[in-house]
Parts: sequence; structure tokens; C-alpha cells
Amino acid sequence: MSRFRQTQREVPGLNMAAMPDLIFTVLFFFMIVTHMREVKPMVRYQVPQGTEVEKARKAGMVYLFIGKPVNAQGESVGNEWRIQVNDHYVTLDELGQAIAAERAAMSEDDRQHMVVSIRADRNTEMGIISDVKQELRKAGALNINYSAVKK
Repeated sequence: MSRFRQTQREVPGLNMAAMPDLIFTVLFFFMIVTHMREVKPMVRYQVPQGTEVEKARKAGMVYLFIGKPVNAQGESVGNEWRIQVNDHYVTLDELGQAIAAERAAMSEDDRQHMVVSIRADRNTEMGIISDVKQELRKAGALNINYSAVKK
């Protein structure tokens, strides 16, 4: 009979040379597909449904939210309707000045194609929306779109 001698074999180490490439590829992928929110809504709104929904272009867009106010945790803090232009609250009387300030901050090309996107809660009274439209008309913001989700 022959005698077999057991030899200690070392497990080869894991090759980590490709790990940085893989990490940067995954990081680049997430940077491309992630949508960054431009404006943080400070009001609670539930978008109404529509049948003829189109995607709007982003350049020259001013977001106007109408809804009930919420705090940083998303909890309701009041029952009155509030108007938010981009990232600050305004009253109906201040709406024209806020739109003028947003227009002044835009480039010349965006100023010509400025669109006010109204994102109102589905339960907002039509009187409030009508008052907002009148103030926008006085401010010279005639291109208005309404945000909705497809039915």
C-alpha cells in the first residue's frame, strides 16, 4: 500500500481589480436614471385624473401648488387652502409679484416660453383656481397647464 501525503493548499485570494470599475458603473447608472425633484411641495395635493395627458417640457416651467399645508414630515398643519410658487408660500395678492420674480430669474429664451404649471388638489374649489387664473392673467402669465395623471 502506498501512503498518500496530504498537502496544505492555499485558497487563492479574491481578485479585486475590477471592483472600482463596477462601483463607478453602478454609480453612473443611478445618476442617470434618478429623477431629482426641483421643487419640494409644502402642501398636500392629490393630482386629478385626465384623459388627454401630455408630457410638458421642463425649461421655463414655474410650478404653482394649491393644497392644504403640511410640515416637513408630511403631516397636515391646517385646513385652509395655500398657494405655493416653486418653494415658498404666497397669498393671492402676492401671486403676481412672485410670478414676475420667477420670470426675472429666467434666461431670455425661457422667459418667452414660460409656462405656469398648476398642480392643484383634486378637491380644490373652482373659485380658488379661477382667482389664481385671474391673477396670472394680470401678471402676464398666459401659458398655463394643469397637472394630472392618466386615467
